[in-house]
Amino acid sequence: MAVIGSGVAGLAAALTVAEGGARAIIFEKQRSLGGTSNFFEGTFAVESTMQRAKYITYSRDEAFKYIMEYSHWKVNPRLVRAIINESAQTISWLQKQGVEFSDVTINMPDAPQTYHVVKGKGETAVKILVSRARNLGVEIRSATPVSRILRKGEVITGISVDENGDEKQVQAKAVIVASGGYLNNKEWIKKYAGFDLGVNLFPVGNVGKNGDGIRLAWEVGAAEEGIGCLELYRVGPVGDEFAMGCQIEFAATQPDLWVNSRGERFCDESIAFYDSEVGNASARYKEGYTFSIFDDSIKQRMLEKGVDKNVGIANPPGSKPVALEQEMKAALARNSSEIFEADSVEELARKIGVDPAILKATVDEYNRFCAKGHDDLFAKDPRYLWALKGPKYYAVRARTVCLGTMGGIKINEKAEVIDRKGNPVPGLYAAGFDAGGMFADSYPIKGASGLASAFALNSGRIGGKNALKYLGK
Repeated sequence: MAVIGSGVAGLAAALTVAEGGARAIIFEKQRSLGGTSNFFEGTFAVESTMQRAKYITYSRDEAFKYIMEYSHWKVNPRLVRAIINESAQTISWLQKQGVEFSDVTINMPDAPQTYHVVKGKGETAVKILVSRARNLGVEIRSATPVSRILRKGEVITGISVDENGDEKQVQAKAVIVASGGYLNNKEWIKKYAGFDLGVNLFPVGNVGKNGDGIRLAWEVGAAEEGIGCLELYRVGPVGDEFAMGCQIEFAATQPDLWVNSRGERFCDESIAFYDSEVGNASARYKEGYTFSIFDDSIKQRMLEKGVDKNVGIANPPGSKPVALEQEMKAALARNSSEIFEADSVEELARKIGVDPAILKATVDEYNRFCAKGHDDLFAKDPRYLWALKGPKYYAVRARTVCLGTMGGIKINEKAEVIDRKGNPVPGLYAAGFDAGGMFADSYPIKGASGLASAFALNSGRIGGKNALKYLGK
């Protein structure tokens, strides 16, 4: 079997095939392996051994109903069920390969504990799976892009690859497409999702994701599904001058006061705990940014009591951003266009380019809600209503960012690619962010935290298992 892509979807597929006694070769166009899989912190599963040991009773049925209802039944129910049913076995399978998990938990309030935290994050899992695959005879060719999938009549016969400018054909009875989506393809992002990449949507953690695998599958007759679905989030600040995960980002992600480019509130800020909701609310503003507004009193509360919203598993609620003031002073000293400081709300408004009267009215109204303990506008949880009193006021520009595209190739519950007539293409499979049918218009994070990496892992394993059957192993 030929595998296009070396993320956990491709690695899981190749390793499953190798364990079943068949030969697998992975082709990766980048020199490094793993792609965006290097960055995930945990993965979704239900009814796992780890969950049973902690008396977590969230069931496969409950997870299925949640995902289907969240998606308004616009997704493939058989595929959703297959991924959920496979998920617990995949945790055990990963442990068998040598991947260790530190906890099964959740990273948001009032949500089921589905998040299996990987020791060393995705990077460690990728290294372990790569090592295990090689030990079982899987050949891995990096810096080797695939240029075509070969099909003779109804049957897949192999692929063509670009080796140092020379096109070479590689025979394979089965091919699995797992190249990771198209987030770096400006034309496709504009065409299918309606955003201008680098203007009002910013890719995070993705390099060279141009939709190669999706295009190759379409060229041999694959049907399309889910092509416009994005994994969105809101984060600030963005740019080369700020490291990912800097502590100014801590301040920008807290459920304090958020305003749009007009200086008006646009959401109940306590959605901060739910990444998909945050991304969806932010994406309504085609400028590509909104602002997080806070003052000295809120900054001091963060320093003394810690943050309310976790920023990754390593920084849970209560973590104190001890470097925040230092980072803010440095950014303000270099006149950053991402963070602003002022002695009044009106001055802050002028600095961020909004009408001072509008921002002043917004802050005054918000402060009244804080004083009475009820948000008359968006019904925000009163525990997160903190008035802005000064003496200094701050704004951080928060961008709409994307962690990946979530669809393109239509598959069934066996991860078989479906053609435009509704029939499986013999020998062709797809997994991970190249495959559609798992997500509708956004990521159902609240009841299925870790589902993006889980879909990659489980669709890869399902594709590998069915490829083995197809190959007669």
